[in-house]
Amino acid sequence: MKKYQTLYVAASKQHVGKTTSTLGLAYCLQRLGIDIGYCKPVGQQFVDLNDLKVDKDTILFSDLIQFDLRPDIHSPVILGSGATTEFIDHPENYDYEERILKAKAELEKRKELTIHEGTGHPGVGSVVNLSNAKVARMLDAQVIFIAEGGVGSTIDMMNMCLSLFREEGVEILGVIINKVREEKIDKIKPYLQKWLDGQGIPLLGVVPYDRTLAWPVMSTVCRAINGTVQSNAHMLRNKVADVIAGTLLDRTKLEKRNNLLLVVGKHRIDETLKKILNIIEESEIEEWPLSGIVLCGEGDVNEETRAIIDQYETPLIYSDLDTYGVVLKISRIEVKINRDTPWKIKRAIDLIEQNVDLEYIKKKIS
Repeated sequence: MKKYQTLYVAASKQHVGKTTSTLGLAYCLQRLGIDIGYCKPVGQQFVDLNDLKVDKDTILFSDLIQFDLRPDIHSPVILGSGATTEFIDHPENYDYEERILKAKAELEKRKELTIHEGTGHPGVGSVVNLSNAKVARMLDAQVIFIAEGGVGSTIDMMNMCLSLFREEGVEILGVIINKVREEKIDKIKPYLQKWLDGQGIPLLGVVPYDRTLAWPVMSTVCRAINGTVQSNAHMLRNKVADVIAGTLLDRTKLEKRNNLLLVVGKHRIDETLKKILNIIEESEIEEWPLSGIVLCGEGDVNEETRAIIDQYETPLIYSDLDTYGVVLKISRIEVKINRDTPWKIKRAIDLIEQNVDLEYIKKKIS
């Protein structure tokens, strides 16, 4: 078996596309013939798996690259609520480093390359002596660093973040600049390339921003507003591209877009749906524009309206919030890639494959 080194994927901060990029890298490198393993050495958001805690991202990767999930190997450290203060009070009670190194050793027996996914910005975990930089050094890993696109602010952020890895003596294999608007790529890429060349760090790729990766699905919306599904629960994976309010229908949105979420008071739903049907007929819209409907307030929904909703298999959700409260909650949703968004997984893979120098990475880790 050919021996590959360990990779550690880190990022400048939360929500820059670290998990999305790691998914793409893992799948694409596996497709290049490398036997890939995955580990989230330090996790924060977890789910219970047979009474064991496992980081939620680990479940996603077990589906993608197909491995039997073992929390002690694939998610060795979970920093749940209260973990940091307990560690400060009694650090002698915690064997975090031992757990991570044990997981590394187990994965090295089984896989040619293990991709370790970091958590948050490079300093996250410092409170328990497990910053991303320290964990990367502990794992003897090369780092692929993910940053959001721009020039001045991006370079400033990279310089600050990469200094933590320099301090630990960790090698940076390269940088991926993520979420860059396509029309700006040609403008900013030469400046980022020039700065990184001066640091002796390769620019592995510039990945364009894809707005569909920021779309939630109806199940996410339902959880965010603490809603109750009243019909068509089987369609809760519908994508939500935008929100329209029943109080003031935006005809242009209805004519030009689909995957719209209608937020409307119960007492207005019958009237609003009739208006939508009229616009569809007048504008000769071929595709049903609504991905879901959220009802608020008091009132009744007549049988004719319910029949239309069921005809188009539109998820119908009730919320105790008013329409403003619903829209506000939806606007604050932190959209994450997950098992309910298979199209996002495919798109993440495509973006990495099309925009990142995978052959260079394979050459460096071989």
